[in-house]
Amino acid sequence: MAQGYFITGTDTGVGKTTVSCALLRAFAAQGKKVVGMKPVVAGSENGRWHDVEQLIAASSISAAREHINPYAFDPPVSPHIAAKQAGIEIDLTVIQRAYQALSSQADIVIVEGAGGFLVPLSAQQTGADLARALNLPVILVVGMRLGCLNHALLTAQAIRAAGLTLAGWVANCVHPQMQVLEENIATLEQRLEGLLLGVVPFNHEIIAKRKTGLLDIIRLR
Repeated sequence: MAQGYFITGTDTGVGKTTVSCALLRAFAAQGKKVVGMKPVVAGSENGRWHDVEQLIAASSISAAREHINPYAFDPPVSPHIAAKQAGIEIDLTVIQRAYQALSSQADIVIVEGAGGFLVPLSAQQTGADLARALNLPVILVVGMRLGCLNHALLTAQAIRAAGLTLAGWVANCVHPQMQVLEENIATLEQRLEGLLLGVVPFNHEIIAKRKTGLLDIIRLR
């Protein structure tokens, strides 16, 4: 059975896909068979879901799309609303079976959540329930901007309350001119129990050139 990690963020748009792809490439560079999974995605452009496409491109093996992405919705809204508009309900057992299928093919499965950790998936369930159903250690992507300290610490608290392990966290520089960036990172290093796996720069050209050197996966608990 493969090792898996659940990637969540302090909010939507904080770079979960960027970090997920960096993790896939880092593990692939170690000779691992890797595959990315996006259980639920909302928001398409011309019939394409870019998060899913990027995860597929960063994977080293081919897998069935229905396993990589069991639920895809066109409107860029919360998954529970998108599912209701589509007349369906997101079923965590469907996602569990898809994950098990991917696990039988790969050494590493990187599962990217939707939005933040507590984003609603149905009337009763959230992203936390999905992470708990898969029983995976969590990697937290912190979008480095004003307010990130509170968001990161609250999310870490929610991860622990769900009975899950915070395996590590990544500082993603989403704001090009964030003040006292280093001080904010140092504060989170001190207060978060999980290890800092790396700092992703704002410059996307640097990200493209350093496909495997952004994150220190050796530090994963």
